[in-house]
Amino acid sequence: MNAIIYAAGRATRLGPAFANSPKILLPIAGRSLLDWHAERLASVGVRHLFIVTGHCRDQVTTLLPELSSRHGIRLHEMHNPDYTEGSVISMNVSLAVVEPSREPVLLMDGDVLYDAELLRRLLVSPHPSAMLVDFGVNAVDDDPVLVPVSGGRPIEFMKKWSGTADRVGESVGFFKIAPEHIPLLALECRARTSGLSRRDSLDEVFRMLVKGGVIGIEDITGQPWTEIDFPHDVAYAREVVLPALEARASVSV
Repeated sequence: MNAIIYAAGRATRLGPAFANSPKILLPIAGRSLLDWHAERLASVGVRHLFIVTGHCRDQVTTLLPELSSRHGIRLHEMHNPDYTEGSVISMNVSLAVVEPSREPVLLMDGDVLYDAELLRRLLVSPHPSAMLVDFGVNAVDDDPVLVPVSGGRPIEFMKKWSGTADRVGESVGFFKIAPEHIPLLALECRARTSGLSRRDSLDEVFRMLVKGGVIGIEDITGQPWTEIDFPHDVAYAREVVLPALEARASVSV
């Protein structure tokens, strides 16, 4: 199975302290987020990880050989030269790997610290295509992508959602896409690669798959994880999520 991480953006919301480095190289306990990703993905059997780069790409590419060797997973770069536009362009770059796939692919945000159990839940999901949802919506996150669910199925996928649903969760930003749904994803992606649509987020593509009824959900409420968008998210990752991950690791030894 292949995994693709989207890590091209400039991370402007993290402030000037991170202006000259990609967010995926943010250090957590002396290790970059990319290092954490490589370890977690290797632990669940992923053998090829593609990183879509943009901002400060050279800082990422220099690390790939060592991380590949240390974790036993092949890391590859896919470069998005138009990374100042919408993240949908990064998804378009990744179609070169996604479209030929005859097995599910993992599509992932790069700015998440998490436990490997999240990946296992996604991989064993009975839904051919699925996403991870946390129904204990994290008050620390100022701008979550919300996932309202009715009748056991997600009905929307967007920020600032309001309406009626059985329950509402937050997207983790991790997706398993089945081969039979890849053509729809590619179609929606390519439709946004010209004109003003080039400013779209890749979330708009996932939103259309959700509204088309092809993506199921896996509930990971209570699992330690966080998305890192703002400076206070960095502190939360280091002071709350990391100790929880370390505690789990010590129990499993």
